[in-house]
Order: sequence, then C-alpha cells, then structure tokens
Amino acid sequence: MPPVRSMSRAWIGRYSLAWLGLWMAYLVPQQFALPDQLARVDPADRIADFGVINAVCGVVALVTLPLFGTLCDRTRSRYGRRRLWIAGGAALFAGGLVVTGLQSGWIGIGLSWLVCSTGFSMATVGFTALVADQVPETQRATVSSAMFGPQAIGMVLGLSCLTAIPSDLPRYLLLGAGVLVLAAPFVLKHRDTATPWPDGSDSLAAPRSDGSDSLRELVASVRDNPAFAWTFGTRMLINLANALATSYMLYFITDRLRVADPDQELLLLTMVNLGLTLVSVYVCGVLSDRLGRRRAFVAWGATSQAMGCAILAIAPGAGTALVAASLFGVGIGAYLSVDQAIITKVLPAAENRARDLGLMNIGLFGPQTLGPLLASLVIGALGGYEVLFALAGSTSLIGGLLIYRVSSVR
Repeated sequence: MPPVRSMSRAWIGRYSLAWLGLWMAYLVPQQFALPDQLARVDPADRIADFGVINAVCGVVALVTLPLFGTLCDRTRSRYGRRRLWIAGGAALFAGGLVVTGLQSGWIGIGLSWLVCSTGFSMATVGFTALVADQVPETQRATVSSAMFGPQAIGMVLGLSCLTAIPSDLPRYLLLGAGVLVLAAPFVLKHRDTATPWPDGSDSLAAPRSDGSDSLRELVASVRDNPAFAWTFGTRMLINLANALATSYMLYFITDRLRVADPDQELLLLTMVNLGLTLVSVYVCGVLSDRLGRRRAFVAWGATSQAMGCAILAIAPGAGTALVAASLFGVGIGAYLSVDQAIITKVLPAAENRARDLGLMNIGLFGPQTLGPLLASLVIGALGGYEVLFALAGSTSLIGGLLIYRVSSVR
C-alpha cells in the first residue's frame, strides 16, 4: 500500500542535512580535491589517472548498487532495514576519506576513493528507498528537492573551505567529519519500521539464496516494465551530459581558457552554477507538486543543459563559461527536482524497492564515475573540449526526449 502520512518539516530537514554531508564529501573531491591531489602526485598523467579511477569506481558501482539494494531489502532487524545501511555507509565513507588524504601515489588514491564510493553507495541505497517506503506521492518532488538541493550548498560550502586548505589530509578529515556529523541527527532520530523474520527473530543477516535468482529478478524488472527502463535511460543520459560538461572544468579553465587564477575561477563558476541549481531545484519541486506534472521539467532541464554546452562549444571564454554555468545550474536543478518523484512512480514492486532503486541509481552515479573516463578520451584523442561540450549537449537532448516514452507520468 502506498504511503499516505505526510512527512514533517523536521524529518525533511534532517533528511536534507544528511544529504548535505554526503554530497559535499562526494562531489567536492570529484570537482577539486582529487584533481588537485593527482596534479601534485602525478602531474604528467593527471587526466588519465582521474579517468581510470572514476572508471574503476563506476564499474564497481554497476555491481554494488543493485547488490546492496537486494541486501537492504532482505535485511531484518529490530532497528529496521534502511537506517542500518545509512549508518554503515556513512561510517565507511568517512573512513575512506581519511585514508585518501594519507595517500601519495595515484593507485593508493584510487583504491581509497573506491572505498569512499562504496560507502556512499551503501548510504544512498538506504536513503533513496526511504522515499518509496514512507513519502506520499504528493510530497515526492519536495523530498527530491530536499535530496538534491544540498548538492549546490555542499559544493559551495566544500569548495569555499577546501580551497583555503593547502594540504590533502586536513581537507579529507574535514569532509569525513562532515559526513558523520550531518548524518547523525537523521540516523539517531529516524524510526525505521522494524523488520523481524516470521519466526520473530531480528537477525541482521539476509537469507541465503541463489545469486542467480536476484539477477533474473533484476533483468525481469527491466524487461517487463518499459516505463522503468525509459526512466533509467533518461536519468543515465541527463546525468552523463552533466558529468561530461563539468568533470574537467578545472582543467578546461587551466589549459583552454588559461585564466590567471584557475582555482578562484572554478570557485566562481561553481558558486554561480550551484546557486542557480539550488533555486531551480526548490522552485521547480514546489511547482511540480502543485501542478502534478513532471515530464515538462525534465525536458526543460535537458534543453537548458544543452544550451550551455552549445555556448562553450561555439565560443569558449571566461564570460561564456559564466553563462554556461548558469544554464547548467538551471537545467540540472529542474531535472533533479522531479527525479525521485518520477522514479518512485515507476518502481515495479514494493518488496524490491531498494534493489530496483539500486539499479536506478546506476543512472545517477554511474555517469559521475564513467563520464570522466569518456571525457578524458574525447579531450585527448577526439577533438578536445569543443567536441566534448558538443557531445554533452547532444546527450542531454536525447535524455530529455526519452522521458516522453513514460506514459504513466504526466
């Protein structure tokens, strides 16, 4: 039975606060801390190193997201299923960040970041399943905004702090502390539904089962639910377009635009981009819930991203980069405002929510890890930054068109 009880403002606030810590610790290293660390430990091959690290993390995510989702669905405990995965993932993520800050070689950085990504995936599985479990449909765009709005705040806050810190370990210690401190209110206050076994036990272990059964169920959920598959395609392409356009922005500013202070220029572009993302995600989330419409916001978001890419492909420069950053922010904010509302609408079965959301989350996090590898190949061998932005814009437009194949969503 779908949830009907409205979530309180306090619950939404704690949920949003926890995501602030996760996004800050996940995205700021992707945009600044990791590229900066790699530029110092291996300056000659920093672009290739960054691409390989993200590719490995992306491949691992393809396996772990649906696997963790399946295990989360099958977890049985007096404390409920989702909260355990949130707490465990946050702890692993924070520990991985500390280890990353201690590394002095690119392989060690990559392995440590893989631990971070695994912890992030664990926490994400629990957090996203809660939306389908407990949030009524009339609030899902609002809660989607509460989930994705902190991306902007976390990036601005994290970049502002980290650019003022010259060494790696203090940077990662700060991010790790942020994950734990900001997730703690939600973990401690949230009352997940207890999920004991039929015999009354509360073992944390999942039942033994043939792994091939889960794989067959997963394939069937996609094959038998075209709306789920089209929604996945939309999510994958729009997020891939954003990753292609933004993952090498520091190197674009340094190598192509050749501005005097690349770090400050990146901070300016990021603050403009994420400030407009924040406005867009909250405004569009409220409008979407009031209008009961989702697809128009996806189409607008995809088009806005494509316009920003076209500007950078045709006329790269410091001024046009500022305009493009603004369009990226408005576009991704419009899309993210309805992301969770659409996804939870097309989930195939209630008993496998976390598993199916784990698969769907590949469309969110896979592009953020595989996108930099593809971008590095385009930059290095297929025409440079102009071709990269043209590819990103085309990808965004295709993603926006796919949502109109989902007839069950208005």
